[in-house]
Parts: sequence; structure tokens; C-alpha cells
Amino acid sequence: MPELRREDVAHVAKLARLIMSDAELDMFTEQLGQVLDHASDMNALDLEGVVATAHPFGLINVVRDDVPRECLDHDVVMAMAPDAENGRFAVPRILGEAP
Repeated sequence: MPELRREDVAHVAKLARLIMSDAELDMFTEQLGQVLDHASDMNALDLEGVVATAHPFGLINVVRDDVPRECLDHDVVMAMAPDAENGRFAVPRILGEAP
């Protein structure tokens, strides 16, 4: 893989409409070069027989069982609401829309 040039980074920055100082161009050229070198190293690995995965660990369901149980009393909940109307929570209108 050819070495990343400062001019390449400046060209990509221009396409992305980024304004970079000379120091930033130097820094990003070095950093992006390191990232591309690492990607090149990864491409060189022999992955024959390695199963593709989306996650390194086997995922298991960690939620609890859904067990029915008694729910809160409607009247008690409505009594605790800051504002209720016709047995429902009353909230402010949004965007001034009329019903």
C-alpha cells in the first residue's frame, strides 16, 4: 500500500470543506497513516476457517421472566397525578394546536 501523503489529506479536507492549519495537516496525515497501516495489517491476517461474528461473546437473554402481577389501582395513580382529566393524565398542548 502506498504511503499516505500530506497532499492526499489536504485534498480530502478540501472535499469535506474543512479548513486545516499546517500543523493539523501534519498531525492528521500521521494519524490517518497509522490507521491505514493497521487496516493493512488486518487485511494481511489469515482468517481461513474463522467464523464471522457480530459480537465477540455469545449473547444470552438477560431480562427477567415476564410474570403477571397485580398492577396499580387506577384511582390511586390518578390521585397522585399533577393534573388529570376524565380519568387520564392531563398534559399541556403542544405547538398550540386545538383539539
